[in-house]
Amino acid sequence: MILVFKRISRLFNRTQKNEARKVKEDLGILVFENTSEVIQAENFLKSRGWEIKVMGPPPGIQSGCDLVIQFPLIERLMLTRQLEEAGLVPLAVVPVTHPLLKPVDLFHTKDFGDYLMVRAANMKLTIEKKTKIIVNISGGGCPDVPYLAREMVGRHLDEAPRPGKIGHTLCGYALELAHKEMIRQCS
Repeated sequence: MILVFKRISRLFNRTQKNEARKVKEDLGILVFENTSEVIQAENFLKSRGWEIKVMGPPPGIQSGCDLVIQFPLIERLMLTRQLEEAGLVPLAVVPVTHPLLKPVDLFHTKDFGDYLMVRAANMKLTIEKKTKIIVNISGGGCPDVPYLAREMVGRHLDEAPRPGKIGHTLCGYALELAHKEMIRQCS
């Protein structure tokens, strides 16, 4: 009886791993010429209920843009048709079939004890965990980073202005992602 259970358990685990592998293989990425197009496509697709994720481009894809959109590959035809109708045509639609084509997660979290930092792309947002006060904004090289830092540092995470509303560059967009992720992690 125990032997039968072990065999069934192994078969079940193998099936789960195969299903997980299939899910990973059934992803695609949309490559755009610039960050502005990625942001427009992201807003357009999310407003229509698409399950997408903005990621860093895989090492094998160099387009000049620091972002790609990951999507379920089975939806490729409908998704690209809607993008074309909206005038948001990607440079390429790439199935993720090789480890070198896997997009890079934009988020990295570092716990410093009393402080928590979330990095999205090159932008970092750090809060004091006890009070949820933003203590530092750093990274990027865009001209609006000092302005974003001045407007946000010293304020409570929930009361600081949204970087996506007051920033106008890739750094502002990345900081918006970090801000949303920090709120998610702190809730």
